[in-house]
Amino acid sequence: MTKSILITGCSSGIGYDAAHGLRARGWQVFASCRKIEDCARLRDEGFESPRIDYEDEASIETGLAEVLDATSGTLDAVFNNGAYAIPGAVEDLPRGALRQIFEANFFGVHDLTRRVIPVMRKQGHGRIVQCSSVLGFAALHYRGAYNSTKFAMEGLTDTLRLEMHGTGIDIVLIEPGPITTKIRKNSQKPFEKWINWEDSARRTEYEKAFLPRLYDESGNKDTFELPPEAVTKKLIHALESKRPKPRYYVTTPTYIMGIAKRILPTRGLDWLARRA
Repeated sequence: MTKSILITGCSSGIGYDAAHGLRARGWQVFASCRKIEDCARLRDEGFESPRIDYEDEASIETGLAEVLDATSGTLDAVFNNGAYAIPGAVEDLPRGALRQIFEANFFGVHDLTRRVIPVMRKQGHGRIVQCSSVLGFAALHYRGAYNSTKFAMEGLTDTLRLEMHGTGIDIVLIEPGPITTKIRKNSQKPFEKWINWEDSARRTEYEKAFLPRLYDESGNKDTFELPPEAVTKKLIHALESKRPKPRYYVTTPTYIMGIAKRILPTRGLDWLARRA
C-alpha cells in the first residue's frame, strides 16, 4: 500500500527536495507551504499541496483536514520542516520578535503534531519527524532566536518520544548543519523588521561582519555545506527503517559539535562556538 506523508515548508530547500525524493520512492506526498502562490506552484508540479502556515492556527486545522480527507482519515508520517530565523544579537531581540518566531518554529509545530497523534493512535502506527538543527543542542552567536526555538523543539520532542513508547508511533529528530537553502535570504525581512542594529551597542560588529554575510548574494557556500539531498537521505531512513534512530545528524559540523558537547567543558565548547 502507498504510504502517505505531510511535509511542511516545501516551497524550497529541504522541504522541496524531500517532497520530490519521497514521491520518487512511491510515497503519497502532501507538500504544504505557507504561501498560497507556492502551493499553486507545487500543484502545477503534480503535488497535493495544502496551505499550512504555522503562525495561522486555522490553516493548520484546515490543511490537515484536507490531507485526511484525501487519505480517508489516515496518515503514515509527518515531517515538521517549516521554520525561519530572525538573526541578531540577543540583547537586540525585542519581545515581539521572540513571540513571533516561537509561533512559527515551535507552537505551530506542536499544534500540528498534537493533531496527528490521534490519527496515528487510531491506525496503530506513525512516524513524526522533526527537523531540528545542530543549533538545537549547540548555540552559536547572533542566532539566539533560532537557537532557542530549536532547543525548545528538542526538549519537547525528547519528552514526546518517551511518552509515545509502545504506541507504535516513532518520534525522530533530524539535526542538519549547514545546508544549501534560502534561510539566509528569508531572514533578511525579519531582521529588518525586528532588529534596530543602527542603535545597537554592537553596531560596529553588525557593519563589519554580520551584514556582509546576511546580504551576501555571491552564492558562496559555507564550509562543509551540503545540498538538501543530504537531509532527504536521512529522512528516508527515518521513515522507512523498521527501527529508526531517535536522532540523525546531517553534515560534518553537527557530528563535530555533537562530540564536543559530550567531551568538552562549557568554556571549551564556548571557545569552539565563538570560532564557528
